[in-house]
Amino acid sequence: MKLQRNGRSKALAIGAMALVSSLSLAACGSDNNNTASSGSSGSSAAGAAINCGKAGTLLGAGSTAQAPAIDVWKTNFGAACSGTTINYSGGGSGAGVQQFTQGKVAFAGTDFALKPADVDASKAVCTGGKAIDLPMVAGLVSLVYNIEGVDNLVLDGPTAAKIFDSQITKWNDPAIVALNPSAKLPDAEIQSFHRSDDSGTTFNLTSYFAKTGGGAWTAEPSKAWKGKLGQSANGSAGVAAQIKQVKNSIGYAELSYAQTNNLKSAQIATGAAKPVEATAANAALTIASSTVTGTDGDLALALDYGTKADNAYPIVLVTYEIACDKGNKAETLDTLKSFLNYTISDAAQKSIGDKGYVPMPAAIGDKVKAAVGTLA
Repeated sequence: MKLQRNGRSKALAIGAMALVSSLSLAACGSDNNNTASSGSSGSSAAGAAINCGKAGTLLGAGSTAQAPAIDVWKTNFGAACSGTTINYSGGGSGAGVQQFTQGKVAFAGTDFALKPADVDASKAVCTGGKAIDLPMVAGLVSLVYNIEGVDNLVLDGPTAAKIFDSQITKWNDPAIVALNPSAKLPDAEIQSFHRSDDSGTTFNLTSYFAKTGGGAWTAEPSKAWKGKLGQSANGSAGVAAQIKQVKNSIGYAELSYAQTNNLKSAQIATGAAKPVEATAANAALTIASSTVTGTDGDLALALDYGTKADNAYPIVLVTYEIACDKGNKAETLDTLKSFLNYTISDAAQKSIGDKGYVPMPAAIGDKVKAAVGTLA
């Protein structure tokens, strides 16, 4: 079913403006310093009403793309709900899915939808049910770079794919010069960095390469890095740290990591009227045109990496929380539903706006809220 799309760029722009208007709004503070007891409603640090459910510990793992968002949410949730602790470890989407299917965590974060094999594996821990994808965190993948004297790097799909596949090895390569005629590009070797761990961020970037690279990227989209050569680092934080330290380098990370590390992000030439900047507002245009492709309660989305709409940033991602639709552990089910109900709430989505994330479109968020309510 198509969501929030009528084929007109004007309508998309209006929808995106509505999505990101909250990014400039600070969440209201609360003067209520009382903590909430088990089973009651509390008031979070961001001023959102939270149904706390049972007290206890909830374990999650996976995507580092959503880690800054989870940090905000678990702090707010813990402040509102006395006796409840949310423990989330990163490690990447691949590791999170694996821990979930092994029954080690109650939920996992992944930047790519579950594969059929993952769903089959989940049935061993979801008694009488299976794992489903719940889109929870929306954002973008930024091509972060550190080139002395270059402040406004422009890349397109084919050129970026060739850089990360070591087909283009110098910054003054004619293909890069053609996209940046006024830039003082150095006669220097490109130091490219990719993720060493299985990552949904890698999957989304290589999905963009596969869609727009014009055949330059020959591998299928994958959570494991398939490009030639290059250097690796663990997690988005690791890649961002390397770009910050190494001159003439380029890598990829979520916008939140680019902002935290004060890294420059490349503009993307998509075929639109002008190159598109890596901003939450521009990513919102693309995310608003997403379509639901999951079935039987699964809410996996199709993202338009090949968009040519004006101001639509193409390298977007959605992080899913995966949970059992049925067969969740009785001791954590109540806390799981309480936490997920909070994270998809309008207040929670607004609270991560200054971290570089995009509030989930209402049409998708409403479906997630309904799905969380049916978890058993």
